[in-house]
Amino acid sequence: MNFSAAHLKRYRQLAALLWKYGRSDLAKQMALPEGFDPKDMEGDAGDAAPAQFADDLEAMGPTYVKLGQVLAGRPDLLPRAYLDALARLQDKVKPFPYLEVEQTVLAELGVRVSKAFSRFDTEPVAAASLGQVHLAALRDGRPVAVKVQRPDIRRQIADDFEILSEIATFLDDHTEIGRRYRFAAIVAEFRTTIQQELNYEREAQNLIAVGRNLKEFKLIQVPQPVIDYCTRSVLTMDYIKGQKITSLGPLAKLDIKGAPLAEELFRAYLKQVLVDGLFHADPHPGNVFITDDGRIALLDLGMVGHVAPVMQKHLLKVLVAVSDGKGDEAADEVVQMSEKADSFDLHKFRQEIGQLVALSLNQGLRELNVGRSLLDVSRHARENGLFVPSELVLLGKTLLELDEVGRILDPSFDPNASIRRNAGEITATRVSRDTTMDGVTNSLLELKDFTVNLPSRLNRIMDAISNAELEVKVKATDAKMVVDGIEKVANRVTKGILLASVIIGAALMMRITTHWSIFGYPGFAMLCFLLAAVAALGLLYNIYSEDRDSRKRRPR
Repeated sequence: MNFSAAHLKRYRQLAALLWKYGRSDLAKQMALPEGFDPKDMEGDAGDAAPAQFADDLEAMGPTYVKLGQVLAGRPDLLPRAYLDALARLQDKVKPFPYLEVEQTVLAELGVRVSKAFSRFDTEPVAAASLGQVHLAALRDGRPVAVKVQRPDIRRQIADDFEILSEIATFLDDHTEIGRRYRFAAIVAEFRTTIQQELNYEREAQNLIAVGRNLKEFKLIQVPQPVIDYCTRSVLTMDYIKGQKITSLGPLAKLDIKGAPLAEELFRAYLKQVLVDGLFHADPHPGNVFITDDGRIALLDLGMVGHVAPVMQKHLLKVLVAVSDGKGDEAADEVVQMSEKADSFDLHKFRQEIGQLVALSLNQGLRELNVGRSLLDVSRHARENGLFVPSELVLLGKTLLELDEVGRILDPSFDPNASIRRNAGEITATRVSRDTTMDGVTNSLLELKDFTVNLPSRLNRIMDAISNAELEVKVKATDAKMVVDGIEKVANRVTKGILLASVIIGAALMMRITTHWSIFGYPGFAMLCFLLAAVAALGLLYNIYSEDRDSRKRRPR
């Protein structure tokens, strides 16, 4: 891979960051461009403070700030100290000047701030990696929150991802850890997520769709956009009075009904994921507000997850299996929904997942964190050559963040009991939806296509058979074992046929008189009988001993 000057600079920054924060093994594997030596990097592996890690990511630009935000919600990857340090990147990034805000609003809405709004606060109430939020009021006095995108952010992110994609592809091709984790696919998925977040018009539609889907949940509120004031870089939405859930003091928590709010929140998310197929994928505490009237407000729907109906069924089964502590069922379902590498070891994977879930179960179902367990399942899957769908990882991350929110609302709240309580209702809702007129119509259409196309498909199969063109491809996971078993059976059958031939030949030779005899019978014929008997006993002993050894080697 040929590195330009800009790419080599960024490459060195990434390798230095890995070296500095304890991933010297990967940094050494990255130290491949000409003229680059990890010894030139400052600091020793793992000697940097967590707060410095957040500062380093912020200094590298918005793409890496966003990466820090994602890592802040992954306690399965980083220690608690780093998670706390990265949490500030969720809404406490350095803001950009108000003059640039005015220029963006003018370019996007076509009018000055003073013409579009009766009031517009110059100081942002929150600043994140991609934009910042200002409080304002429309000309009719309606209070709103205006999210304005950072200037030139799209070009910066495009440049960063061009470099990251090259580096990820390089690592996939030249390092073992790259082949195992498929960095190129991870970077591509991360790029798609950020590109969607950069489109505020899409976020406005997400607010409308999720608000409509959660309309039945009276304790949950989703701010609605002001469509005429929304563009790709400016998002105007309802202003919701309240405070972040993390800023609630002990007295404030006494004034809210935490248990009903936590239960409603989990029910709403299960419906989003397993019924609607569209869910708010970033419910970290900074995006969850408690309104002045005691409800929950979900903010920042730039990051949403999409789940297809088939995947919903898989996720529901995995979720219930993990929540009930059934490791084997969870492992089998994950295998069905995932892509397998040639090195995938089913027995080892099932064993590890069984031990993982059993270990959590021994701590008590109340202490079982389903979100963390799903992320651990994904990690074990990757280590065993199984590539799980991104929906499973996203669901694990979402439930992990929800667990934290739920315990802030009600320290005694049991998320796993909530999942088990609501799984039946979710299943009934899915069945009811599938049996509606639309669902029946779709099933009938599929049946019609099957019956109409069946004769032609059968004709093609019969033609292929008659023309000797039919090929059957079998992918054996234990091919050597199968071949060895077939050879063993063939050898035994061959030995049996030879022994039978000797016995039959000996019986025919009984009519031939010889000069010597054994037990009064022709000697040569009796000699064949005796040799056949000895060989038969040897064959039986061989079969018995091999089967006994095979049973001993078989895992229990």
